[in-house]
Amino acid sequence: MVVEGENLGTALRRWRDRLTPEAVGLPHRAKRRAAGLRREELADLAGLSVDYVVRLEQGRATNPSAQVVATLARALHLSREERDHAYRLSGLLPPADGTISHLVPAGVQRMLARLGAFPVGVFAADWTLLTWTPSWAVLIGDPSGKSPKELNLIRAVFTEGRSGLSNWPVRYADVGLPAALVADLRSALVDYPHDEGLVALTEEMKAASPEFARYCREGTVGRHVSSRKTVEHPDVGDITLDCDVLTAPGSDVRLVVYTPVPGSVDEEKLEFLRVTRGQRAGDAPSTPAPVRPATS
Repeated sequence: MVVEGENLGTALRRWRDRLTPEAVGLPHRAKRRAAGLRREELADLAGLSVDYVVRLEQGRATNPSAQVVATLARALHLSREERDHAYRLSGLLPPADGTISHLVPAGVQRMLARLGAFPVGVFAADWTLLTWTPSWAVLIGDPSGKSPKELNLIRAVFTEGRSGLSNWPVRYADVGLPAALVADLRSALVDYPHDEGLVALTEEMKAASPEFARYCREGTVGRHVSSRKTVEHPDVGDITLDCDVLTAPGSDVRLVVYTPVPGSVDEEKLEFLRVTRGQRAGDAPSTPAPVRPATS
């Protein structure tokens, strides 16, 4: 239900005003005229231009794309109901039931805001990367210049190799990752049989990868296990971390978390990367940049 007199701009301002900087991992500053997020901060979190956020709030940009609304919903920690409301205010149909959700629960986002010291990526049920911590970007390369299609881990593993979404080589002993990814996709197809994007991804991978097609044909079952991975980073050389896949109860999102052994050289290397590449523990999570409508 749309409140009388409300539009997307007024709703965005209301949601922005209620979200504290601390909730999204921004540093606390004593002197702030408002408790909520500034437009500049929302723009940065959503991967949008400040000018575009201003025009949205002022009602001068009236036709945002579904992708823009989705990234604003993630940046503002909206609930599913609020996200759907934002779609309707934009003249768009909300994502249909029975399709994969790209909404990151607010609780997961608050957790990410406090995990800035660790590389963490959040994936949808089809293994599309939705958001990540700054440490993720410095470890495996900044994903923000990639399209949603390029951010799909299944597509990357089966067409580009075991390094997946990393910009540089990754070595690991876990040979079960491809099978686990196919098993996840098979489960997603059971849960979302009418999701056109998911069906298209499956058919694309069957045609592009004989290995993927064989796993599907044989009904291979796999599961994710803790593994140790070594990233061949161009700045610091080899950096070895433990990698775990976590799930959020009540949600389809998966968290891939890299952690170094405390006190190790690898921990020092990760900290060095954060400092030298302008990243700090506690920085806010990032979202894909392809949604940035710089001139729209």
